[in-house]
Amino acid sequence: MTKQTALFFIFQFYIAIGLCQSLTGKVVGIMDGDSFKLLTLDSTVVRVRLANIDCPEKKQPFSAKATQFTADAIFGKMVTINIQKTDRYRRYISNVTYNDSLSLCHELVKNGLAWHYIKYSKDKTLQEMEDKARAAKVGLWQDPQPIAPWEWRSSKKKKKIKSE
Repeated sequence: MTKQTALFFIFQFYIAIGLCQSLTGKVVGIMDGDSFKLLTLDSTVVRVRLANIDCPEKKQPFSAKATQFTADAIFGKMVTINIQKTDRYRRYISNVTYNDSLSLCHELVKNGLAWHYIKYSKDKTLQEMEDKARAAKVGLWQDPQPIAPWEWRSSKKKKKIKSE
């Protein structure tokens, strides 16, 4: 077992029993608007997925802008992640705080670069922020019929199944 794998299982254990719910580290990679790599203080690289929101997928309108926004906001910076759980890809589903007090999830939604992911979240603040961004036609809400990322992924899967 590698050191990284062992540390992952230790973190999983602590999360499961509620002892370790936040980590601080430096952002060393941006995958897309809602996921990145974090180098923790103990030199472990972990993958993080933002909780409660969903940014446009690659090839969707505003995907590059969401990714650039995230990069500009946190790349190379120290951030704190508050871990909610891990997903099937072993990413930490987290809320992220940067610049001492800014919520990355809130900033993405306010700037019209992410949807409030209501399937997994009942956060009223995020919903209010999305509603305001929609009304002001900010970011992706400029599109008359924006397609939510979960619907876009679903349609891609259906097309793939039909072509097989």
